Amino acid sequence: MGGVTEDVKDSFTKLGLAMAAAIAIVYLVLVITFGQGWAPFVILFSLPFAIIGALVALFIAGQTISVSTMIGALMLIGIVVTNAIVLIDRVIHKEREGLSTREALLEAGATRIRPILMTAIATIGALIPLAIGMEGSGLISKDLGVTVIGGLTSSTLLTLLIVPIVYEWMSKLRRKRFFKRKKSVTSEQIDHA
Repeated sequence: MGGVTEDVKDSFTKLGLAMAAAIAIVYLVLVITFGQGWAPFVILFSLPFAIIGALVALFIAGQTISVSTMIGALMLIGIVVTNAIVLIDRVIHKEREGLSTREALLEAGATRIRPILMTAIATIGALIPLAIGMEGSGLISKDLGVTVIGGLTSSTLLTLLIVPIVYEWMSKLRRKRFFKRKKSVTSEQIDHA
């Protein structure tokens, strides 16, 4: 009994480290891709919603947190971030075309809702047989299926609502800092003249 408990603790620790490493790698790749640090931060904002949804789904299904749920949570890191990337990338492109942040968010939300929902629904549909244990060995895969379905459902809905709000708030904050810095540089130039 003690050996099994140690193995489970060791597995949880390793999976927790793998999740932390996955988040760090995803952030690094996004920073390199976007060329800035704040947009990837907004994208990663969708991850807590996935964990909340996964825990609620496990509670509803009467499942406990296990190694397979941790593997499902690890999978969610990659799956969930994709939806936010699709949305925020479109917003950034529209801002570069001259739209305001609010207009870019509205346009991106209108044009990207269909692909985001299609990929989420397709993934959820593919995992339903796993979640209801149709393949025979439902012990491991049921937890994994429930975790991914719950996390993906909540994060998709909340990504479409919360991530745009966070993006707009961060954008306003960034603009305020830029104008403060510009104002202080201008006042220093006047003082030197």
